[in-house]
Amino acid sequence: MSDFENSSDSLESYPSTASVGSEYFDHIKKVNDIFYDQIKISDQKAAYIFTFMLAFLITSSEGREVFTWARYAQGTPQGILFSGMLATASVFSILCAIMVVLPRQVNSSTSLFWGAWPKHRDHFRQAAARRDTGYLFSQYLENADILAAIARGKYRCVTLAFRGLMVTVIAYVLLLVSV
Repeated sequence: MSDFENSSDSLESYPSTASVGSEYFDHIKKVNDIFYDQIKISDQKAAYIFTFMLAFLITSSEGREVFTWARYAQGTPQGILFSGMLATASVFSILCAIMVVLPRQVNSSTSLFWGAWPKHRDHFRQAAARRDTGYLFSQYLENADILAAIARGKYRCVTLAFRGLMVTVIAYVLLLVSV
């Protein structure tokens, strides 16, 4: 595990003002950790779906043949239908799995994102000089919003990839039964 993944575990927060209680800091940090973990889990699910689909298409002669013209030119109407369904669902599932792991861009950033650190460094130093705990809380809060948006987008694609995988399996079984 990297230092980044463990960084929030070692950061105990005790606000110096009464504006935000430590229990709220701890809670929003936990929210950030959970959302970050959910993003990692969605990437893992997409990788499993992608790997399964790739292995299926490589190892299954039926899976490979649905991408050949001869399959459609010489096939039965049922075979053509199920072959087309299998090919379409396979490609759809693979594309959705790829879309899960594509980088996400949002319109805002916080000091908690390494890519935006140069932009936020001076603000952080100024807040630290003022002992402004409200700044820290707002950074965690905004970061939770960003992570939630990223997680929603990723899980939408995972859901679509999984549904494509299910259609692929059904189409494969129907194709085998119809031959």
